Amino acid sequence: MAVDGVGRDREELELLGRMLDLRPAQFQGKTTLEALADALLKVRGKDGRLYRLTVNAVQREYELRRGRANIVLKARQMGLTTWVAGRFLLKTICRPGTLTLQVAHTREAAEEMLRIVHRFVEHLPAGVAAGALRRSKSSVRQIVFPEIDSEYRVVSAADKNAGRGMTYQNLHCSEVARWSGDAADILAGLRAGLAPDGELVLESTPKGAGGCFYEEWQQAGNEGSGMVRHFFPWWMESGYRAAPVDEESLTEEEQELMTRPGVSLDLRQIGYRREIRGSLAGLAPQEFAEDAETCFRVSGETYFEKEAVEWRLAMVADAGTQRMNGRLEIWYPPVPGCRYVMGVDPAGGGVDGDWSAIEVLDIETGLQCAEFAGHVSGHELAELTMALGREFNTAWIVVERNNHGAGLLWALEDRNYPRIFVGRDGKLGLLTTSVSKPQMLARMNAALIDEPAIFQSRKLLVECRSFVRLATGSVGARSGMHDDRVMAMAVAMAAREMLLDNGLARPGRARLAS
Repeated sequence: MAVDGVGRDREELELLGRMLDLRPAQFQGKTTLEALADALLKVRGKDGRLYRLTVNAVQREYELRRGRANIVLKARQMGLTTWVAGRFLLKTICRPGTLTLQVAHTREAAEEMLRIVHRFVEHLPAGVAAGALRRSKSSVRQIVFPEIDSEYRVVSAADKNAGRGMTYQNLHCSEVARWSGDAADILAGLRAGLAPDGELVLESTPKGAGGCFYEEWQQAGNEGSGMVRHFFPWWMESGYRAAPVDEESLTEEEQELMTRPGVSLDLRQIGYRREIRGSLAGLAPQEFAEDAETCFRVSGETYFEKEAVEWRLAMVADAGTQRMNGRLEIWYPPVPGCRYVMGVDPAGGGVDGDWSAIEVLDIETGLQCAEFAGHVSGHELAELTMALGREFNTAWIVVERNNHGAGLLWALEDRNYPRIFVGRDGKLGLLTTSVSKPQMLARMNAALIDEPAIFQSRKLLVECRSFVRLATGSVGARSGMHDDRVMAMAVAMAAREMLLDNGLARPGRARLAS
């Protein structure tokens, strides 16, 4: 069958659809899909001219290892987004009744992604574009093929209704590490719409050791995850070359990289590497990844001791008890006679902002016993805080009273909760200031180094990874990350020390000595 005859009738499309992943002898080792892409699809090169979509080294490697569910960690501009768009378009038009959804990280990126697909369709041969592939609707979001009941959609992760109410056979989530809002929640909703036998691609350049994409990559490495991991370093892109360097100028690091098994860089590639490191400085290992570990750890100077965080991350286990869909985790249930303190960092309750977080510590040992983090309303947070406090032997509740803390403190007092922390200024809660915040965080960092075993939460430690010194001179979560667990923990640890120092770990409202 000639590949340029596709699209004349539905039966022919269905036949090709069944052959897409086969490698017929006439295509000389290519799959039918690869042969179709080469014959039918056009892409715009960097010079502005149109070229056939012929697989490059990255795309070929992806096709060889591709599974039903895939996660791709890559350097910048490797051509994989274009290839997945071409692959999914061919699946959409060769398998009637197919709905494909691509999700970009911004609306602008979504529009550019659909332009790529429009270009594919608009430059199909005239005989292919007629008949069964007649289009009835074309917009900035979708392309509809009514004769075969197929549709191709591209949306933004910023669209709260992305994918809702649909069942799709192909799902491509692009630049997941750069999704705004609660990326894990958005991804969970999108996965719910994927057909049981559908094809999934999660793809991104890295952005720090934390967040949804990082967690997905780590989990995909576990046996039985069902995900195929693909890593594509920058040197797999043939265009990444510059003027060759003098061989005598090679550093030990460059010599090691050139001779690393499976790498074999040449002097022009080393020249390009020097150029990108000169222009991007510390961001080069992130934007032009060389291995699947260090590329995640670039993005600002971390505040907490890296070695301590990494060592503890390798040791912690999952919580024995999980409630509220995993938002509340309990490692050590309350023990009769033990005393507990709860640090609370309230948020505004919206679905796009910070989380509200609670950390429960054993006062005597400092051991982390339980943790909550999630989006809840002010009323829900008050009810949860009081219920959890009572469960842990009427624990001391210490609320960071900055911003949204005042409402929670009012609710606790109105409901006559018996153990509410009062600071040295005689007011409910604990005020974090430019003076007290560094002290609290320094105390937490020291505990990570000296007493790492008291930390139980993997999610808290991941937040510690992405808690950095900012360009403004302050500290906080790197862009796109959270630090709510970190602040709740710092508040709990500070209050625990004050309670012990003042002998106030007993029933009644805690008021610190001046």
